[in-house]
Amino acid sequence: MPSLRPYIDPLRPKPKRRPLKAMHHMNQLLADKEDTAQVFHIIEALNGDSLRNTFQRFASTSDGQARLAARRSLAPILDDHEALGDLPSGSVGRAYIDFMKREGLTAAGLVEESMIRTADQPVYDDDLAWFSARQRDTHDMFHVLSGYGRDGLGEAALLAFTHGQNGGGFGILFIAFMGFRKMRKELPASIDLKAVWKEARVNGKAAKKIVDQDIIAMLYEPLEEVRARLSIKPPAAYRAALKAFSDLPGETRDAIMAV
Repeated sequence: MPSLRPYIDPLRPKPKRRPLKAMHHMNQLLADKEDTAQVFHIIEALNGDSLRNTFQRFASTSDGQARLAARRSLAPILDDHEALGDLPSGSVGRAYIDFMKREGLTAAGLVEESMIRTADQPVYDDDLAWFSARQRDTHDMFHVLSGYGRDGLGEAALLAFTHGQNGGGFGILFIAFMGFRKMRKELPASIDLKAVWKEARVNGKAAKKIVDQDIIAMLYEPLEEVRARLSIKPPAAYRAALKAFSDLPGETRDAIMAV
């Protein structure tokens, strides 16, 4: 396949880091973890050139070139609940749709949040915009493949895993760190959050890049075979922490899990 030269609109402004804006949105996210629009604001305020750098790495690989050539939009395919629900039990697609239904989520929901956030910003129809959407739309697939849940600890660990995968983006790392920091203040020292943090970073870095993969083809594959092929290790420290949560008083456990 001939090498494609990725197109980034030359009118795009150079991203700047804005730490005060990031802290403002971080406080709102800590107050309500379901307000996921704040995640986009924080990442935008802190990531600088990391999205471009990650995209350039992606576009330099043969897998990235194949995805760029197709430029498939993932959200409509991932939201086809009827089709994915017909896939065999144990497949990636079936696990994904079961996860989304259980959590009351849709890929379109993330798209809508990102559109609201950027409603007053210029629209760039370039390869970088497509790649940014691809990263957004695979967030919940990362949950399914990595084994991290949507509880407070799982979300923070998944962001640490994601940073291990992509590197660079300080915004994602900052959100993860602040989530762990808040839980550390509320949890007994016997629950080893440092091990969860370290394991998530290491597992993300060691695994093959999920964003590079043929996500659509992956939906039809057995979940455990995909995890093995991508070298995604089980989140043992996270599972141990969840088990330790079960010994906490009910009100304390519920408050922490909602962080």
